[in-house]
Amino acid sequence: MTDSQSPAQTVEILPAVSPPPRFWGLVTRRPYALLALLGLLLWLPGILSLPPLDRDESRFAQASRQMVESGDPVDIRFGHVPRYKKPAGIYWLQSASTIITGGVLHQGDTHRIWTYRLPSLLGAIAASWLTLWCALALAGTEVGLVAGLLMLGSVLLSAEASIATTDAVLLACVLAVQGILLRAYSADRDPDVPPPSTLLILLGWAACAAGILVKFPVVPGVALVTIIGLAIWDRGDARWLRNLQPGRGFLLLLLLVMPWLVAITIQSQGTFFEQSLGNDFAAKLAGGQESHGMAPGYYLLLSAATFFPAILFLAPGIVLGIARRGEPAIRFLLVWAGGWWLLVEAVPTKLPHYVLSSYPALAILAALFVLTLSPVGAPTWLPTWLKAARWVAAVQFLVGAVLLTAAPLLLPRLFGDGDVWWLMALAAAGAALAIAALVLALRQSLGSALLLSLLAMLVFVPTLTAGVAPLLSQLWVTERLKPMVAEASRPGDPPPALAGYQEPSMVFALGKDVVLTDGAGAADAGAKSGGLALVEDDELGAFLARLAVLQADATAVSDLSGFNYSRSRKVHVTLYRVTQLRELP
Repeated sequence: MTDSQSPAQTVEILPAVSPPPRFWGLVTRRPYALLALLGLLLWLPGILSLPPLDRDESRFAQASRQMVESGDPVDIRFGHVPRYKKPAGIYWLQSASTIITGGVLHQGDTHRIWTYRLPSLLGAIAASWLTLWCALALAGTEVGLVAGLLMLGSVLLSAEASIATTDAVLLACVLAVQGILLRAYSADRDPDVPPPSTLLILLGWAACAAGILVKFPVVPGVALVTIIGLAIWDRGDARWLRNLQPGRGFLLLLLLVMPWLVAITIQSQGTFFEQSLGNDFAAKLAGGQESHGMAPGYYLLLSAATFFPAILFLAPGIVLGIARRGEPAIRFLLVWAGGWWLLVEAVPTKLPHYVLSSYPALAILAALFVLTLSPVGAPTWLPTWLKAARWVAAVQFLVGAVLLTAAPLLLPRLFGDGDVWWLMALAAAGAALAIAALVLALRQSLGSALLLSLLAMLVFVPTLTAGVAPLLSQLWVTERLKPMVAEASRPGDPPPALAGYQEPSMVFALGKDVVLTDGAGAADAGAKSGGLALVEDDELGAFLARLAVLQADATAVSDLSGFNYSRSRKVHVTLYRVTQLRELP
């Protein structure tokens, strides 16, 4: 007997839907167009204005650029080193977007970072659409649109939509698979729910294959965690999985994935699997990789900011979902969100985007709360817990609003040239909208609170990405070094040598042939071939000592100071011109 069949859970909960705002009829007529438009307004300013970011974005973009330049869609390289941490899917998408946009707009130029960000933009819009589509499996268009808006407006998705990494595209693949599983599970347990068609099921398997090619093993991992969680909840009853046509579906998945896997196995002589699964994936499970180890609870603490503004409705949405857990679709959402969240909290390596795959299910639960006044026939404990959850959500929302308001005020002081009056005005406007949304939510005017919270995001996000970020000169060390190198370069110079400050953005800025070395290596390279060397202070002593041994000359051309946000420390880099020796000692 499943939970939904247990005598203790036979209370039927009928949601009493709150009357929608007057404008609601207009926006629900074209929900997908509305989501796309809002996505462009939120994310395009950052996509076009942010410099290449360290470290992952510049690694992805540079590897994709080298794929464009080499014409090799199988092998993945960063500089002269194979990059075998992730499959090729995202590099194909970024290469294609750069070929199309660069060829049309920039005469084949592959150096513009925004062209590599377009797959993330489109993937994030698709994720908001698919959140809406998942919600349609259990509610109407109104709930679906609210869920799509909450997902689209979240800080974390906004961040991933604006940079050239895997996670926005990956989320779209996760949602496509989870939407099929949700429909199959609901149809098996509710005779009023139609099962997904064969075409839809096969498309779900194709989405799983796409997710594997983008970033194995997240998409099958989210699905597997959900399936196991439901099987535990339903006391081992997993017969609904037979409706997913596993034989044909798995064959389709293999047909889509195997050609590249065979090609990269031959190309890398098996090294790809050793590095991607053995070194990268296993290292994340074993400990905090690259100083990203955090204790459990990390994502819960971050959620006030990363899931803003949906956090205003999340805690009561979860409480309402628990009260309605007898409904198969609601149970699916709880297991989906909770199972993946607990898994990534347990993994030692933690990065903010790891929890992103839980957010769509949470957005749907929050949307159900926004459009529900109070369930009829609900448990007696529900009103008390909903009241407490509203206050928890209010505190979380307030924390997120304070952080988003403080960022435009503090960041220019810390890493830029000081206060900027118009940034202060925009921060005040965003704060005013957020406070108004909070007050309306506490008064249970949830539709208006939703609108104002989304308007606050339309102020906060472009303010931070297009307003604040370009002013943070201390953070953009590479962007300041690039023109220094261009001005000091002479015809016939070899690629510059980098000692100490070797962030991936420097490779994207100066090309794959730059010499990544230490201080002594930079001296050797300069003495052998002449040219420029960029030496961070930590390597300066070894650089000068080796020059003395070689009896080579180096002249300081210019220097700059900044803050390396990837390593959270100040840096000082000096640009030298080294005189080539005719004969090395």
